[in-house]
Amino acid sequence: MEAITGFSLVLIVVVFFLVLMLFYFVPIGLFITAYASGVQVKIFRDLIGMRLRKVPPHIIVRSMITATKAGIKLDIGKLEAHYLAGGNVMKVINALVSADKANIGLTFERATAIDLAGRDVLEAVKMSVLPKVIETPLVAAMAKDGIQLKAVARITVRANIERLVGGAGETTILARVGEGIVSTIGSSISHKHVLENPDSISKVVLAKGLDAGTAFEILSIDIADVDVGENIGAKLQTDQAQADLQIARARAEERRAAAVALEQEMIAEVARQRSRVIEAEAEIPKAMAEAFRSGNLGIMDYYNMKNIMADTQMRESISKPEDKKDNI
Repeated sequence: MEAITGFSLVLIVVVFFLVLMLFYFVPIGLFITAYASGVQVKIFRDLIGMRLRKVPPHIIVRSMITATKAGIKLDIGKLEAHYLAGGNVMKVINALVSADKANIGLTFERATAIDLAGRDVLEAVKMSVLPKVIETPLVAAMAKDGIQLKAVARITVRANIERLVGGAGETTILARVGEGIVSTIGSSISHKHVLENPDSISKVVLAKGLDAGTAFEILSIDIADVDVGENIGAKLQTDQAQADLQIARARAEERRAAAVALEQEMIAEVARQRSRVIEAEAEIPKAMAEAFRSGNLGIMDYYNMKNIMADTQMRESISKPEDKKDNI
């Protein structure tokens, strides 16, 4: 009797476990909900197959129910494939429903491609219905008169569904608009013209078609603020004058150094000449002694020469001015 009771307990546990496994692999409640919603789902091929393929049945079935109620016909196999590829099935279905209600031509293939590309497809559809306003950072540029202007622009953009895959994002739009602002201000003859007509910036930038190749369509560009900055032209002229002054000073210093070097060279040359004279004068007594010994010079000749030298020195002293005599 006790053996029968133990067997019955084991049997109950096994049956309970089998029932749990059955309800796990065959979500009866989900099947009933799908059938009541008009979604054709097969138990073995779809529900049990999803469990075996590691696909949550409730995500796929609820997405099919949402699409069917919105009048969108989809294949359950394509939803599974999108989930297995790493896509967000519910967001794709909500985007398709929103696009259908807004009369936006969005196919399931394009929606899944946008989703797999990393973009928020539902947000893109919302931006197609309700445009978004993005603001540029402060853009500084200089007019031809040398005055700097600082401008901020607000760009109203709408998502372009056709170019969401492979199209550039908001960063490219901001960079292109900033470049257009700089070129427009830079081509203006006077900064006053820009201040008087700030809409001229918007017209020029819009005319360039800056949204080409991007995932957005520019609806309008509005200049939110324009401020006057520094006088860049005057500052550049001041810097140039300072640079020219430094160059002139460097050249003058170079000429002065060359003159000093030339003067030193001349002083050295005079010293060399004086040394040669002194050396020559030192040879005179030797030559006179040699002349006395050889008999070429007599004592009277020597005295006559000394008299001539004294007379010459006296004449030179008489010919010099008084102040030079004092100095001597």
